Amino acid sequence: MFLLRPLLAVLFATLALRSACAAEIKPVAPPEAARLVKEGKAVLVDVREPPEWRDSGVAEPAVLLPMSDFNGEQRQWKDFLAKNRDKQILLYCRSGGRSAAVAESLVGKGYKAANIGTLRDWTKAGLPVRKVE
Repeated sequence: MFLLRPLLAVLFATLALRSACAAEIKPVAPPEAARLVKEGKAVLVDVREPPEWRDSGVAEPAVLLPMSDFNGEQRQWKDFLAKNRDKQILLYCRSGGRSAAVAESLVGKGYKAANIGTLRDWTKAGLPVRKVE
């Protein structure tokens, strides 16, 4: 019992910190995201995988950086993050889950990031999509 209390305290502190971090990340609606990108204040990133890009297309201004690379060696992400340190990084995916996870991780590393949801949200807002070969 004596060892259990400190362990529980660490667990609750970790959960509280994670919850506070998630609360800091406010979603950005696709029209607002498009405006921020157009003004040069933000960069839009599609974190889906290449087969998904080819199957459905991507948001016109999106940079294509898969989550698998973010969670792996970051061969593509390292240069992108270095070049865009001063901009907000807006992310989307198929269901919003992957983009939320990457946004949370980026905020934890000191970047300004937000989740815009899904490609479907982007297209429902009447925003342009391009094909990927």
